[in-house]
Amino acid sequence: MRQALTRVTAKTLVSPADQHREAGRPVSQGSWTTPDIATDIPSVARMYDYYLGGFHNFAADRAAAERALAIYPGLRLVMQANRAFLRRTVRYLLDQGIDQFLDIGSGIPTAGNIHEVAQAGNPQATVVYVDADPVAVAHSQTILSGQPRTVCVLADARQPEEMLQQPEMRQLLRFDRPLGVLALMLLHFVPDDALALHVVHTLRAALAPGSFLVLSHATGDQIPDDARTQMTKLYANTSHPIIARSSQQIAQFFDGLQLVPPGLVYLPAWRPEDPDDLLLDDPARSITLGGVAELRQRAAQP
Repeated sequence: MRQALTRVTAKTLVSPADQHREAGRPVSQGSWTTPDIATDIPSVARMYDYYLGGFHNFAADRAAAERALAIYPGLRLVMQANRAFLRRTVRYLLDQGIDQFLDIGSGIPTAGNIHEVAQAGNPQATVVYVDADPVAVAHSQTILSGQPRTVCVLADARQPEEMLQQPEMRQLLRFDRPLGVLALMLLHFVPDDALALHVVHTLRAALAPGSFLVLSHATGDQIPDDARTQMTKLYANTSHPIIARSSQQIAQFFDGLQLVPPGLVYLPAWRPEDPDDLLLDDPARSITLGGVAELRQRAAQP
């Protein structure tokens, strides 16, 4: 099964938007918008979609994303490296016997999303996506229609207690069994350090022993101060402000957990699969750290 899944390298990336354009089909909004969606405020979910070559974004999202690319031109590669990290970690969790997944801050679906990777390895795997962006959720629900083992719910990770009580989530996931929780490129959109730690501790307290926590987080360790300042100012005018934490700060999210080797590392360095894997020649260019940790015992309530 694993050989049939696409490996992301520096040579293999075709975006959905490019596929539409090459086929001569218009890139239209279709059924993924509603009149109440604010299109004049850049959304980090829709900007992420744009970075990955998607077409579920608006002019304000594209303009903000282009300004971010001007600050850090390698940003598209960063997002692609994060997607590749997602696929490698899901495969690892499958190998550990995990058959249910919770993806928080899931964004707008692209090729190789968690349910595709997980269910290719285990057709009985269940997946719940969570996002606070209505466009991301509406489009996800359209794509996932008719798939009983995968749902997407609208909820805000900054209110973790409420998020974890979503009825659709509780119907599909069993929190008394091991669960794989992924929060990729999520916590750097929670600038308040105390709140970010509260989110992680609340998640950990809800999980059964044998569960896994997967995080990726932008780090300022390799970003020039002026670029970091410019990026912070840019994202302050989007749906979610951003903060690039140090490696020491990011490591705090894993305190008390057993990190899976190689530990907390730049994304391309986490269990690469091929010498041509994206950014493997210079992992620090991903400006994002990632790690996977196992919960050996149930955590105390925060």
